[in-house]
Amino acid sequence: MAVGFKVEVEKEDDRRWIAEVTDLPGVMVYGPTQKAAITKAQALALRVLADRIEHGEKIPAIANHFVVPRALCVLRV
Repeated sequence: MAVGFKVEVEKEDDRRWIAEVTDLPGVMVYGPTQKAAITKAQALALRVLADRIEHGEKIPAIANHFVVPRALCVLRV
């Protein structure tokens, strides 16, 4: 199952490009080119997702992409 986050890109009147990952609030960046804006948006999206994972928030869109075999799940006390 492929999972993706939609990146919306638009050129501003001042000739900068703005890219936004609409499924992740706050992931909106500017870049001097379309490619730069997309790259920055992707990098910021990954940072936001990592932060949410570290803080125990569930991210349904990627939940099934991490599989830990039961043999590796060892609880040490």
